[in-house]
Amino acid sequence: MGILERFSDIIKANINDLLDKCEDPAKMIDQYLRDLTESLAEVKKETAGVMAEEARTRRMVEDNAAEAKKYEELAKKALSAGNEADARVFLGKKQQLDAAAAGLKATYDAAHDNAQKMRQMHDKLVCDIENLNGRREAVKAKVAVAKTQAKVNEFSSSADKAAGAMNAFDRMEQKADQMLDRANAMSELNQKPVDEAGALEKKYADAGASAAVDDELARLKKEMGL
Repeated sequence: MGILERFSDIIKANINDLLDKCEDPAKMIDQYLRDLTESLAEVKKETAGVMAEEARTRRMVEDNAAEAKKYEELAKKALSAGNEADARVFLGKKQQLDAAAAGLKATYDAAHDNAQKMRQMHDKLVCDIENLNGRREAVKAKVAVAKTQAKVNEFSSSADKAAGAMNAFDRMEQKADQMLDRANAMSELNQKPVDEAGALEKKYADAGASAAVDDELARLKKEMGL
């Protein structure tokens, strides 16, 4: 958990320093978040390794329990067959596995605790970065507004320029509409007219072919006495 606390302290201190000292806070905040993202990649890698260790120790516990159960079942089979000596051998093996079970369980419990702590640190760092991303957008918005306001104060005639730009934009938009209408018209003219006679010709040709098949079918049925 100390790692997360250090991250939190760094975030709070550096964000305030950036806002106070940097000429362009938006750019510096981007750089700062890139650094945090790289740190997150390292935390993610370590977390994955700890989680993998948890999975490995859990399998060891499960495999040990399965082996112990197997030898107990073998002992039962040996007793059923009247082989008490064999049953003793199997039970001796089971006792060895039972003795190892406690140590394996302790190892798994430690790995499980470590995995939970690392996952919590990882998730909190992800959440912190997401929150900072939201704050970054707010800072960027303030910087953008400040720059815009400075330009407005410097160029008092910007309203007239904007009006001229709007008029020019309207003219370009009208021209674009005309070009689109012309293109659509050309596309419509380039389409081939529907050949109604050809369609009807195919219809009657298909009907004739169907009638010929019906006649042939009737002939065969007559020859076969059906």
